[in-house]
Amino acid sequence: MNPLALLEKYYPPDGAAYRILLDHSERVAAKARAIARTLGADVDFVHEAALLHDIGILHTAAPELGCNGDLPYLCHGIKGRELLEAEGLPHHAMVCERHIGVGLTADEIAAQQLPLPHRDMLPVTLEEQLVAYADLFFSKNPAKQGQERNPDQVRASLARFGTDKVAIFNLWHARFGVF
Repeated sequence: MNPLALLEKYYPPDGAAYRILLDHSERVAAKARAIARTLGADVDFVHEAALLHDIGILHTAAPELGCNGDLPYLCHGIKGRELLEAEGLPHHAMVCERHIGVGLTADEIAAQQLPLPHRDMLPVTLEEQLVAYADLFFSKNPAKQGQERNPDQVRASLARFGTDKVAIFNLWHARFGVF
């Protein structure tokens, strides 16, 4: 499977959205792949899934990223799942759905009235967790591209969603952050 060819199927390669997505995804993939090698995870799958984890952003209303769709940005994970399932990539699809922050529970989705299906969207497998973890360090914001957040910056960005989110990150960082 060629993840870049798949991205180009959905994104014009000369467009801003493609350039922003590819830069972000390559950084996430490099970090996740480096950790995966040390833990015995499926490195090829991690690489592919990291390149594809944000494939759904084009369908969201995020003009600053070159995306002029109708969906709220939060929906890019479920849209990515739909796209990758249609491509016959169910495992990659789950990475898309489950990579938002450190994951979302059905209870959180319902309580916050988020525009998402009411089901758990938590990274389950090691590979899903690695992509979600690596993603936390890189922004798609064009003004911040190329800059890697440090762990304290990641904690600060997660803190607004609750101490439980920071606690999950801390567990992941203890396991993955030493590499």
